[in-house]
Amino acid sequence: MWNPFNKIKRDENGQPKLNFLQRMAMKKFESMQPEEQEKMIQDVLKPENRDKLIKSMKEMEKSGMISKSQFRKAKERMGIYE
Repeated sequence: MWNPFNKIKRDENGQPKLNFLQRMAMKKFESMQPEEQEKMIQDVLKPENRDKLIKSMKEMEKSGMISKSQFRKAKERMGIYE
């Protein structure tokens, strides 16, 4: 149902549209060599960064950017089974 107060804009696939900085970061990540991507992913998944990532994903879930199932799958991929 249409909600006039909903501020999240979605593209044709139903996914929230990325803002300018998010698009730039995504393009930079996609243009990296696979080895660099793996190194960056390993850096992000360090235990000290994992808590920050979980916190931001919870906020994304509350705002409707990701669904509960997406959040659960992401945690499973990170090796967190709660």
